[in-house]
This record gives sequence, structure tokens and C-alpha cells, in this order.
Amino acid sequence: MHNGARQEARTSPEAGTEPLIECELCGSVYRRRELAPRETASCSRCGSTLWRYSGLTLSNWLALALTALIVFGIANAYPVAFMSVQGMTQQASMLDAVIITWRQGHWVVALMTGLAGFGLPLLQLAVLLWVIGPLAAGREPPAFRQAMRVLGLLRPWCMVPVFLLGVLVSVVKLAGMASVSPGMGLAGFGLLTVLLTMLGRLSPHVIWRYAESAGVVPVHVPRAGPDVVLAGCHVCGQVQALPRDADPEETHACVRCHAVVHYRKPDHLARSWALLIAAAIFYIPANVLPVMQIRSLLGDSGHTILGGVVELWETGSWDIALIVFIASVAVPLTKLLAMALLLLTQQWGSATSLRPRTRLYQLVEFIGQWSMLDVFVVILLAALADFQGLMAISAGAGAAAFGLVVILTMLSAMSFDLRRSWDLERQGEIESPSSNFAARAAAAGEPAG
Repeated sequence: MHNGARQEARTSPEAGTEPLIECELCGSVYRRRELAPRETASCSRCGSTLWRYSGLTLSNWLALALTALIVFGIANAYPVAFMSVQGMTQQASMLDAVIITWRQGHWVVALMTGLAGFGLPLLQLAVLLWVIGPLAAGREPPAFRQAMRVLGLLRPWCMVPVFLLGVLVSVVKLAGMASVSPGMGLAGFGLLTVLLTMLGRLSPHVIWRYAESAGVVPVHVPRAGPDVVLAGCHVCGQVQALPRDADPEETHACVRCHAVVHYRKPDHLARSWALLIAAAIFYIPANVLPVMQIRSLLGDSGHTILGGVVELWETGSWDIALIVFIASVAVPLTKLLAMALLLLTQQWGSATSLRPRTRLYQLVEFIGQWSMLDVFVVILLAALADFQGLMAISAGAGAAAFGLVVILTMLSAMSFDLRRSWDLERQGEIESPSSNFAARAAAAGEPAG
């Protein structure tokens, strides 16, 4: 725990009444206690953050979610930018960009960007309001368990911050050929990004803890024993006892939300490798084929990702060129190489440098969605430069391939189970974490077992 005294208590299994929490990265189990302001509980094994103190109540979160929904409507109702060429003016909102891309026949790109920038964020806000409203009133929301599963699936795929950066890059790209000015929608997306970043801390596990504190859902504290192991539910976070002699990949039902619980993810190496190899295959056409086609009075031309970076650099926008290069070239390549390294080290049975490998995995998860930047840039340019007979920009085949690279690498990271690497470090203890369940309790990161 940061900014607080470390405590270590030895208790019997029967004496432990605090809820338990599992570290999702290394599989260690801890007792979860209340934190003081500005305190953060960290895993003493892998160093990842387990939970943070929050002074916000459910009513505060409800107000934030309602504000975000209103700002979402404003951001999408108004144009994000205007472009003027020879007396003609074109404006573009997020939905304009998606619709124009669809009409141009690039439905894969339109579907990916429409869901990531509009559909899924809207659904995420709707689910948050659906559950936070009743919880703030002290009631269990209707279909609470199903809503939390949906929220857990939505969170990685909502890319409003990436779209905001895409707008800024698009404005810079077009500034050299026409008069471009920002619209009210751009300010809306800026504020929406701040609100969604704040709401991003409200994960399904955190909402379940609020529900526990409100007394609307039960808290189960599993009893230790020589015949059980402890595992956390990926949906609600409830730590429960599973039979020790069961297959690690055998399915069980969560005692609280009834979701499927695995002690470890089944066939994770095979699935992660398959998705990563598919992403590597699509990475080739994503960089070779043009991501953008430009038709003008001067003729037609295609632009690849690297070509766009060079063009920005030559026009003097070296800062934007650097951002695009990092997001669209360096980040995808880093994800591919990092995931390959993580998979190989686990497949070889390596138990060394586990903390650096954990940080690497967290980096892969963090940067996952930012590679979608160039795809958002393309659809915005298509909407702003839609001047019939004068200029037209459309997505190229490389844009769809690039979007698939982003999706496949994210799925590969989600399929990977880092806990199995940590299992190799302390094989005996980790395979039976409940054997030491009574040993160490944690307010500050001392494992419960």
C-alpha cells in the first residue's frame, strides 16, 4: 500500500471476514480492506495496483455518467471541423464520417470506426446508468449480472480518445491545402474524453464492490482447506474455492454471478498465437497497401501509412508526424513483438524477469487501441474533403487491414494468461494457493494465500 503503513496479520481461515480479491496478473489472493484517502493497495508479488481509495459515492458516479451522456450527445450533434475550398464549405461530425465511408463502399472500416467511436461508447454509458441509478438508491439493478458482463466486454473497445486525436491529426493534414477550422463537436469530444477517462475507473469489479458496500449483493468469503484452490471470477471479482484435484481448465459456476469461472484460461497459448499470427499476416497489407485514396483535378493518388508520416514531416508538422508514426507504426510493431516475446517465454517455461514481463504486458494492454488512430484519420478526411468534382478522399484497402491488426492484437492480449508465467515461479504454492490461506492478510498487499 502506498501512503500508508504496511500491516501484516496472521489469522485463521475462520477469523477472516474481509472480502477477498485476486490479482488478475499473477493470481495472488488478498484480503480487501478499506483504504484511507490517497492510499493505493498494490500486489506485493507483481507490483500491479489492486484497488484504490475513492472518495466518490455512487451518487457522484451517477452525476458523472449523466454528464458524460449529455456531452456525448453534444459532441456527436455538432461538427468536429469545417473545411473551405474555393468558396465551398464542408463540415463533418463523427456520424458524417462513418456514413460517408459506408456510402463509399468501405463498410468494414465504417463498421469498425462507427462501433469504436459511437456505438460502443454510447452503450457503455447506457449500461453504467442502468446499474448505477438503482445502486445509488440502494436497490439491485434489473439484470445486474448480465449488465456487468456486457460492461466488461465493452470497456476495451470504446475509443473516443483515439477519435479525438484523429480529429487533431486530420485538421493538421488538411491545413496545408484548404482553410480548416475546429467545430463545437471537437470541444465536446475533448470534454467527453476527460469524463470517460474518469468513468474508466468504474470497472465491473469496482461496481460489484460498491454493490457489496450498499448491501444489495452478497459477499462470500471462502473457507480454506487442503482440498481447494482459490480463483477469482473475471466478471464480478468474487474469489471462490475450487476443487484442488480439478483440471485447471475445467469450468465452474461463480457462486455469486453464475458466470463461468476457470482457475486459468483454457488453451490460452494456442488462441493467443493464432490471433497474433493472423495480426502479423494482416500487418503486411496494412503497410503496403494505401490506407487512403485521393481523387482531385490533378489526378488520383494512394497514400500508405509511412507515406502519410513523410508527408506530414515534409510540410513542417514534425510533431504530428511523430505522433502518427508512434501510433500507427511503432505501436503495432511493438505489440506484435511484445506479445511474441511473452508467448515464447511462457512456452519455454521461463520463470525469470516476471515483473518486467508483467509491465510489458500492461504496456501492450494500454497501447492496444491507439493504433486505430490512422483509421479514424482516414474517415474524417473522407468526410471533410467530400467536394464533388473537385476533391474526394476515401479509405483504401490498407485501412481495413490495419483495423483488423488492431482488433486481432487486442484479442491476442486478452486471450493470454500471464498468471501461468507466475505459476512457474512458485509451482507448489501457486497450484494450491489455499494451503497458505491463513498465513498473510492484506491491507497493503500481503497475500491471503
